[in-house]
Amino acid sequence: MLRKILIGILILISFLLQCTIFHAFAFGGIIPNLLIILTASYGFMGGRKSGMLTGFFCGLLLDIFFGEAIGFSALIYMYIGYINGCFRKIFFPEDIKLPLCLIAASDLVYNFLWYSLLFLLRGRFQIGYYFIHIILPEMVYTVAMALIMYPLILKTDQKLAEREKRSAKKFV
Repeated sequence: MLRKILIGILILISFLLQCTIFHAFAFGGIIPNLLIILTASYGFMGGRKSGMLTGFFCGLLLDIFFGEAIGFSALIYMYIGYINGCFRKIFFPEDIKLPLCLIAASDLVYNFLWYSLLFLLRGRFQIGYYFIHIILPEMVYTVAMALIMYPLILKTDQKLAEREKRSAKKFV
């Protein structure tokens, strides 16, 4: 129960940071996608179900406040969380290469799907411009923020797992 509350609080904090403070640190209008970092992290740390639920609520929050249609971002984030959850078996907490690669790939997939479904279908065919000026800078900025944010998420999750383990020993 404490894990669910913590994830909910982290989703709210990440959403608020992404929508307020990081707009002051935008480079050319590009801000890091903290919710992708959170979704991907809980996907490969907790598995498919954890990634899906975290992704769903992150996307739903974005849809409620900024989306044109409720559920579009929630669906994309949910798939991203599920796919990252498939990498749980090869995830090692001390290795940061896999999480950074998965976060970068998740951001790339999210932005490409966003472009494909919202711009390409409307007849805007400037994929090269969008890729160079929006997708790549956001991916780099997101990975740079993941270098700071991911270790904090990992330590929080490990301390919570230790607490749950100690609590379980009391009842055995």
